[in-house]
Amino acid sequence: MLSKEKSLSPARSSIKGLCLAIVAASYNPTLADGLLRHTLSALAAAGVRRIRIVRVPGSYEIPVVAMRLARSRKYHAIIALGVVLQGKTAHADHISLASAVNLQRVAMESGVPVIHQILTPRNHRDAMTRLRLRGAETARTAIIMARMMKGI
Repeated sequence: MLSKEKSLSPARSSIKGLCLAIVAASYNPTLADGLLRHTLSALAAAGVRRIRIVRVPGSYEIPVVAMRLARSRKYHAIIALGVVLQGKTAHADHISLASAVNLQRVAMESGVPVIHQILTPRNHRDAMTRLRLRGAETARTAIIMARMMKGI
């Protein structure tokens, strides 16, 4: 017999007790701070109160801190936030790929969901248009995954 699927929308009652961590890059501060602000706003609106924020220099440094947090077993999900602007060289591609691969590794090895939201816009203007939407999506995904993993 199949069990009833849980709703994917974050219900306030199911958020009680959730503890999330955010690892946020400081590089590109106007953009990074905006992404963090929108994510925190969406989490607060959903009723999440237990959030640890760790700031790191850049997106490349996020995975190692995410691994440390995941291994602590204190968090139901970890959110990775950063903004890597595309430039004239392949440097942004290297940073983005390394971060994505290693964040997935953190999730797979630890069993703790890692929500990857390292934006790679072409320029500052493109990044600004995506901050609010991406912050809200990140918060929603973190809540859904944390609830799901608690229930498995």
